Amino acid sequence: MKAVVGVPGDPSRTALRELPDPVAGPGELLVTGLLAGVCGTDREVVEQGYGELPPDRSEMVLLHESLGRVRTAPDGSGFTPGDLVVGLVRRPDPEPCGACADGQWDFCRNGKYTERGIKALDGYGSQLWTVEPEFAVRLDPALGELGVLTEPTSVVAKVWDQIERIGLRGYFRPRTVLITGAGPIGLLAALLGVQRGLDVHVVDRMRTGPKPELVFGLGAWYHADLAEISFEPDLVIECTGAPEVAFEVLRRTSRNSITVLTGLSGEQGDLPLPAGQINNGMVLRNGVVVGSVNGNLRHYRRAAAALADSDRDWLGALITRRVTLADWPEALARKDEDVKVVLDLRG
Repeated sequence: MKAVVGVPGDPSRTALRELPDPVAGPGELLVTGLLAGVCGTDREVVEQGYGELPPDRSEMVLLHESLGRVRTAPDGSGFTPGDLVVGLVRRPDPEPCGACADGQWDFCRNGKYTERGIKALDGYGSQLWTVEPEFAVRLDPALGELGVLTEPTSVVAKVWDQIERIGLRGYFRPRTVLITGAGPIGLLAALLGVQRGLDVHVVDRMRTGPKPELVFGLGAWYHADLAEISFEPDLVIECTGAPEVAFEVLRRTSRNSITVLTGLSGEQGDLPLPAGQINNGMVLRNGVVVGSVNGNLRHYRRAAAALADSDRDWLGALITRRVTLADWPEALARKDEDVKVVLDLRG
């Protein structure tokens, strides 16, 4: 089989290689890889050294967003050959901590979790891969290739799960949600907000191209500048990772607001802040700020259900670039018009 392999932090060692076909272990599924989604995390692995190699390995299979079709499945696994599936990214730590033992490895307490294509496990960027049934989710076959959006949708499914749980602290009747950033995470967060019947506003710097059109296609509002926001949102989902954006929105939220941070800032230096003003506002207005990363099995299942209930044409427009396996380096390249890029593993 062919696979995209690499070493975290060494782009010169990223390559398309011929590897032995994997053999499914006891109880595992053998899956034919169809598509692999590509996101900023994959570029951080390759270019910045985010993540780590599996033990005693000189390289690993890259990419963590999957879509495949079951080739073989053991009896009693709950899967059958031909099923359309995605594999989960994170695995619980081996000890395990209390959160991992409870199936909430996205809340791992000791940081010893592993992640496919990121941390100490091979990814899904190969023509064949194996996965344990408990870390796989069957998709509605009608989704077809759009199922490759399941992993990023699981991230925002967790965000909405956190919002709803935090909302149980008291009176919770949100009407407006502000989403900063119109990348895949922001747009999928907007999709789930529209599905919940909220008034959805998305802010992104792009004034033309697919991003505004995708937001309008949801029946949501698009803004190219935070200065255009004239209301106080009940909910904020921050997807840019830009610290100046994250702290600016904290000055604009309504009473009893919930703000979820999903983007990573990286090393962007110090930022002067009106810390006292923000602190006082959050305290006096009962504001909540929470960080959210990854998702567990429950969130993948919710993501699969949300995608199955979505307009297929809109989901298809979210995928703005498809790259063949022969041209795999193009999948890691950044282009201004990109929203979601996928790599076709079928050769």
